[in-house]
Amino acid sequence: MIRLTAARLLSSMRRAPHALVVPLVVGASLLLSAPPAAAQDAIFKLDPASRNVVDLVMDSAMAAGLPNRSIFSRALEGIAKKASNRQIVDAVRRRLVSLRTARARLGGVSDDELEAAASVLEAGAKPEELARFRARPQGRTQLEAFTVWADFLARGVPKDEAFSAINKLWQDGADDAIFHSLWNNVQSDILQGLSPGTALQNRIRETPQRATASAGKPPEGP
Repeated sequence: MIRLTAARLLSSMRRAPHALVVPLVVGASLLLSAPPAAAQDAIFKLDPASRNVVDLVMDSAMAAGLPNRSIFSRALEGIAKKASNRQIVDAVRRRLVSLRTARARLGGVSDDELEAAASVLEAGAKPEELARFRARPQGRTQLEAFTVWADFLARGVPKDEAFSAINKLWQDGADDAIFHSLWNNVQSDILQGLSPGTALQNRIRETPQRATASAGKPPEGP
């Protein structure tokens, strides 16, 4: 059954945002860009019992209205990183829990936003922090904010500092360009040798504090 599920998923996947440059998902992005048959063959590197678990978790995600492509992507990521069958099974189960938690905290958001939010949780953010982003003006997306947040955590920015910076920008109405610029600048400073926390603190002070013309300032969270 997983061969058929994989084929359906691969045919519907869209190009992901810049967060795929995070080292944790580079392997998966390479496999997902491969022809469908190659990705299907990769899944069959798992033992039968593990393939069955992945398929069951994907079915559970679909039944709950969650993006099961995210489960498949997590399995491919583990295969690309040569993780053990047990590690891959644990990872796909953890992703399902993260997706459920993200949906409970955020309500109705797009699949892309939900996947990004799940990555934030798995990187170490608290569910109650994620809930601060639930309120948003119509038409505003959390995708860029979440992908930048997850990347900061993956790169070693202290959790409290990462949340504080992303939350403040979000509450101030920062647009995608501001979040992406901050991500580029912090990444550059880290590569130059600055500690992740110092890089973020330096750059957040010079980041424009402005709301987008279309979004305006969202209401404060609880």
